[in-house]
Parts: sequence; C-alpha cells; structure tokens
Amino acid sequence: MLTIYKNRVPFFSVIMPTYNRARLIERALQSLLAQTEKDWELIIVDDGSTDNTNELIRRFIADNPQYAVRYSYHSNRGTGLSRNAGIMQACGMYVTFLDSDDEYDTDHLAIRRSIILDYPDVDLIHGGVQIIGNPYVIDKNNPNNTIHLDECVIGGTFCIKRSTAIELGGFAALRYADDSEFYERCSQQGYSIGKTDAPTYIYHRETADSLCSTYSADTD
Repeated sequence: MLTIYKNRVPFFSVIMPTYNRARLIERALQSLLAQTEKDWELIIVDDGSTDNTNELIRRFIADNPQYAVRYSYHSNRGTGLSRNAGIMQACGMYVTFLDSDDEYDTDHLAIRRSIILDYPDVDLIHGGVQIIGNPYVIDKNNPNNTIHLDECVIGGTFCIKRSTAIELGGFAALRYADDSEFYERCSQQGYSIGKTDAPTYIYHRETADSLCSTYSADTD
C-alpha cells in the first residue's frame, strides 16, 4: 500500500475537492480539526480556483504543522476527476470525502470507524446527513425536474476502501451526479454497501452557486 509516512498508514484519507470556496472552506477545515477521531490525513484538491484559495490553504498548512495535510492544484476538471486525483494521492486504508462548502459533526469519522470495525467486509458506507437549506436538487435523469435528497446518494458521505475505489476505476468524468454513477457501478459489481443513519455529515444547500443548484443539461 502506498504511504509517505514512516511507520504508519492513516486509517482515513479525507479528500476535499474545492473550487473557488475561499469564503467557505475554513468552516470545513475547522470541522475536520475538531474530529474526535484523529487518525486521518487530508488531501485538498484545488480544481482550478481563481480566488485566494491557494493562499488560504497554504496558510492553513503552515499554521497546523501537526496535521498531515497535502494540497494540489490542477485545471478545472469537475468534482469526479478531482476526487480521483485525491484517491491516487491517498495513503489511507479508507478514503472519504468532505466538500469544501460542507462540514462534519465532531464524531463523524469516529462513527464511521466504529462501523468499519464492526462490519469489516463492507466496502462502501454512505448516508447519515443533515441538510441545511433546500432539500431538493435537480434530477440527473431530467434536468427540468427536482427530487428530494432522500432519494439520492450523497458523495460527501461516502467512505470506501481505497483498494475498492481503485478497482472500480474511480469516479466518472461527469460534471453532475458522478457520485450516483459511482454508487451504481459499485452495486452492480457486487461490492458490499452499508448505510448509516447517524446524521453527521452537514450538507450545506444554502450556497447559491452550488453545483446541485446550477446544473443544467448544457453543463460542460
């Protein structure tokens, strides 16, 4: 297994894709620092931001040298390919996600670790979300309709064995619903999937320019 650390493999690799979220990312970062579970690394994948995200992240890393945080930048490719970039850099046994405009409750990672230890054969865990704001999103199958998030899988809640994510080939190069496509592929290929109801992923839907609010059939 890939690792850049001496004598340790992190339990979790937290992958945070971001794009022009300098005004919001601090909330996400602080929620990770506040976790009761400390066996993690953070991989921030900047998807071509043009604001001051770079400056903010480099200052955050300098101010928190006790944490394993890595930052990379590439041209704008979308969430799916940014998640893949994080997976390929990850050293942890499990990869999980935190979108830069969302946040974790303090026991988010601890609960997921407990589930993994109780059910080690489960490949993918999802679910367990608090929705702040509009619970309706654009239907990936019909952009003229909306559906409730209760009918969706939410990629930020995914926690998956790194080896499984790589075997699946990562996320598809989609601009919308890459998490749904990944989940469906995982299920179709017979991987074990579990769902938690502990609402520890805080999904902010009050951001006006969030992807789920602005997607259309013409999105590139």
